[in-house]
Amino acid sequence: MLRRSIFALAGLALAAPVAAQQPPLKIALIYSKTGPLEAYARQTEAGFMLGLEYATQGTMEIGGRKIQVITKDDQLKPDMGKAALEQAYGDDKVDIAVGTTGSPIALAMLPVAEEYKKILIVEPAVADQITGDKWNRYIFRTARNSSQDALAAAATLKDENISIATLAQDNAFGKDGIASLKEALAAVGSKAKVVHEEYTPAQTTDFTASGQRLFDSLKDKPGRKIIAVVWAGAHPLPKLMDLKPERYKIEIAPGGNILPVMAGWKQFAGLEGAIYYYWGFPKNPVNDWLVTEYKKKNNGVPPDFFVAGGMSAAIALVEAVKKAKSTDSEKLIAAMEGMSFETPKGTMTFRKEDHQALQEMYHWRMKKNAPDNVDLLELVRVIPASEMTLPIKNKR
Repeated sequence: MLRRSIFALAGLALAAPVAAQQPPLKIALIYSKTGPLEAYARQTEAGFMLGLEYATQGTMEIGGRKIQVITKDDQLKPDMGKAALEQAYGDDKVDIAVGTTGSPIALAMLPVAEEYKKILIVEPAVADQITGDKWNRYIFRTARNSSQDALAAAATLKDENISIATLAQDNAFGKDGIASLKEALAAVGSKAKVVHEEYTPAQTTDFTASGQRLFDSLKDKPGRKIIAVVWAGAHPLPKLMDLKPERYKIEIAPGGNILPVMAGWKQFAGLEGAIYYYWGFPKNPVNDWLVTEYKKKNNGVPPDFFVAGGMSAAIALVEAVKKAKSTDSEKLIAAMEGMSFETPKGTMTFRKEDHQALQEMYHWRMKKNAPDNVDLLELVRVIPASEMTLPIKNKR
């Protein structure tokens, strides 16, 4: 009897930790760590890991499950992104995926999420099609979309008769951006009109011919004349400025960008545009934490554009799993539709109709005497989400 009891107790001792141990919560982070958007990808990863730390209060677990992040480099290639997501869902058995950097790659990934019936949180790809005509119910996006960029830009251009020529990359991101700008100008009742559209390959480095076509389309127009630029990666603004648009009284509206790019614009004091995030603009506890912690880890350098996006995606993911009390896709969808969550940009809300995160944007102006390469912008005003009537473009 004694011997049997000893074996029974030993069995219980062995069984207890096994019963208590839960499988890890697996997350795939897919990004373009190889290629011209590498800086965006690295920022997304840094922000995502900080977001997990913040949202779990440093435990890096949800509901007793340790978080395991599996990173995959899609090399900015649609076929690689598609294969990476298939591998993540099929071989790695991840619960949720997040990504990716480029819109063409994200578009290639969307059908994979639907095939596997697994959640994909899109961050930071921007093209409207992602939550538009290519969307499916497993897709949620914390990143802003082209329409939000456009509505924010239009909000800065609606008070005067303005002639606009556009320069954009010849891809989904660029074309969506310009289409959305034209729609946004109409939506806000702007008197501005797009008179010329110029598209060039993303790898373009010589803008002489494009610039001349842009100038020719505007130089004889009355009133304000603006070249609106929609661009990812090395920005054409300095090269356009080298062509001296001021001789035709033409202004450049470059939109927002990452700090290393905007640091090259310091000589253009008074330059204005709309931006998704700038570290000094949002006033809320989440952004305060992000700025403090990021500076600690990065020699005093503040967080950039896509760091905030990565953090927002991580917070959304953690809050969704907590709310659903599960990683089952149907329970997550039910929890996430209409869900509001706090981010470095303030409150975001996943719109039920297309799972696009509604969020504020910012109208900025380049400081006259920017003291360094990170203290660059002054806030003209916050553009609230309620001011941007975002069109629903899916076929749900």
